[in-house]
Amino acid sequence: MIHVEILVEEPSAEAALKTLVPKIVGEDVSFAVRRFQGKQDLLKRLPGILRGFAARISWESLRVVVVIDRDAQDCRELKRHLVGVSEEAGLPSEFVLHRVVIDELESWFLGDVPALCAAYDKVPKDLDKRARYRDPDGTGKASRALEDLLRSKGYFRDRLPKVAAAEAIAPHMDIENNRSKSFQVFRDGLRRLVKEGN
Repeated sequence: MIHVEILVEEPSAEAALKTLVPKIVGEDVSFAVRRFQGKQDLLKRLPGILRGFAARISWESLRVVVVIDRDAQDCRELKRHLVGVSEEAGLPSEFVLHRVVIDELESWFLGDVPALCAAYDKVPKDLDKRARYRDPDGTGKASRALEDLLRSKGYFRDRLPKVAAAEAIAPHMDIENNRSKSFQVFRDGLRRLVKEGN
């Protein structure tokens, strides 16, 4: 059985992926989500962690996924950095998948309006027709867009509780019909990784 280690930078990504990964790859793949204390913590600890995984590849059917938010960084440069760290760690490219989330994990939630409506019934069903939400990966800062939306509907008074939102939305997500290109690339890459290597 293939085992996938998924490295994420924040608790909301951990919460979402625990629900989404089985939907994407099925129940025959075991996985663990390892959460770090933010993007910088993940980037700092990544070389050592990947070296450890590289040592296990020879005797274990292991795959590694690194999921990180782009934030304001150049996507290509960030991905080049991640690939370089993997190569230096001795982790063969067919065993690792690097996915830079454009722009934040919340883009994936905004890409599935029916899931948003199922979790928060005051969200308009035609949300994807509104200018700000037409391109879920192009909102500028997806967590702010989601926070503004849910606050305007009376769900939260202050900041978006990201973990609670992930836990509420992810179970309703239709992984085949998400409008977020970032999500589609993650989904398809993960499927390739567990089927034939990256």
